[in-house]
Amino acid sequence: MSAEEPGPEHTAVRVALWRALHLRADAPPHVVEDEVGLRIADPGEGWRERPDMDVDATRRTRASIVARARFVEDLVEELAQDGVGQYIVLGAGLDTFAQRRADVAVGGLRVFEVDRAGPQAWKRRRLAELGLDVPDRLRFVPVDFEGDWWGRLLAAGLDPARPALVASAGVTMYLSQEAVETTFRLVASLAAGSTLVTTFLRPVEDVEPEQRAQLRVAMEGARAAGTPFLSFYRPGRILALAREAGFQEVRHVSAADLEKRYFADRTDGLRPSRGEELLVATV
Repeated sequence: MSAEEPGPEHTAVRVALWRALHLRADAPPHVVEDEVGLRIADPGEGWRERPDMDVDATRRTRASIVARARFVEDLVEELAQDGVGQYIVLGAGLDTFAQRRADVAVGGLRVFEVDRAGPQAWKRRRLAELGLDVPDRLRFVPVDFEGDWWGRLLAAGLDPARPALVASAGVTMYLSQEAVETTFRLVASLAAGSTLVTTFLRPVEDVEPEQRAQLRVAMEGARAAGTPFLSFYRPGRILALAREAGFQEVRHVSAADLEKRYFADRTDGLRPSRGEELLVATV
């Protein structure tokens, strides 16, 4: 790995490993089946011994990660069936939708992965090394999120006159409220029928008591890595921001909603935390 080509973000690797850990440590039925991210990350034989892969300590966080992934992919499939032909993944990290879900692309769905140039170049190299073809429908969009990333996305072929789904998972906590509002306004400027699905972190005091220490550790780790958590929202506030940005319909998808949808029949206690929840907003 060269100095010009930094590896993936630590958070992106962690998410990929948690998705794989779900398959290795949790009983079926599995909410998401994804070990492609593990192959791309290539963490080494002892990855399950990492402190952040402790099966019991990460149970609820792991459930939240796979639940949000499944919810977004279900939404992509639903909207693609309705004719939405553009899917934008902001802060794509080690997302593997394009490698795993060729079935959704039958109708011509075009996928745009938007991420920082260095980690994205590293990922593309790993895909080539693994023999994982880059499908024609996939566009990589290297950006500086502090610059004109929207302009780069348009230059890559995004058609603002056609409906699109924009997904932003695990991103808003790193953005200032001004940056969140700007993102909302840009997505709300897309064609009628476009949808934004984004996760948001709730304040520490809203999280289950047994999860608060883990969240504080994550906050300290992010700060030490130079990527501090900047934004926390309660549902009413983020819904209001989406309405102010111009979205016509907004809804909050709570941890309880995800539990009912994906974990209802489980007997092992696996269920998502209310620390991270979802907003769905439609133009």
